[in-house]
Amino acid sequence: MRYSYDPPGIIKYFFNDFIWTTRNNKILLTFDDGPLAETTPMILRTLEELKIKAVFFCVGDNVEKNSDLVSAIIKEGHQVGCHMLRHEVITKLKNEEVKNQVNSFELMLKEKHNYDVKYFRPPHGRFDLKTKGLLAEMKMKNIMWSLLTYDYKNDINLVKFAVSKYLRNNSIIVLHDSLKSKSVVVDSIKYIAEEAQKKGFDIGEPQECLK
Repeated sequence: MRYSYDPPGIIKYFFNDFIWTTRNNKILLTFDDGPLAETTPMILRTLEELKIKAVFFCVGDNVEKNSDLVSAIIKEGHQVGCHMLRHEVITKLKNEEVKNQVNSFELMLKEKHNYDVKYFRPPHGRFDLKTKGLLAEMKMKNIMWSLLTYDYKNDINLVKFAVSKYLRNNSIIVLHDSLKSKSVVVDSIKYIAEEAQKKGFDIGEPQECLK
């Protein structure tokens, strides 16, 4: 499935066991693709300054290379979600490969960080009907979104347009912990916080937003 800023209602209807918006009418920030030495520390600093907690949907290969950053994410009160081991499109993989990657990711977090992974997000937002059954079998919550910022296009004006037009009081927002968004991600976080305050929206914590 591919979307614009906000996925179409028909997709949300047929996949209504996936989480598309928050459950408490607060905004939730999420970051895909990290952790990376070039971006994760500055994202964490900005979130700390603004007192925001987020979900980091991490790629297993990056988790293995940057174990200290995973520790920092967890220590600072954020959540870690599974974004597969190698950021592959899961609709092109066999069921067993998807399960193996998710299970390996969970095991890595448990063994190295004593952390239980609850949340999943498919790379590129791609999924199909079999995804529902697989995630149910693995007891993982699939966290989608209601606001794609396009920060990976590296243009803060695109982010500002998306946020100003599509931000709602129950938005799950996608940003990227990646080199593609490195030059705009801090300004994007700050702009989201400013717009939320202007509109009277609260930014929530993952556990309350996704319960």
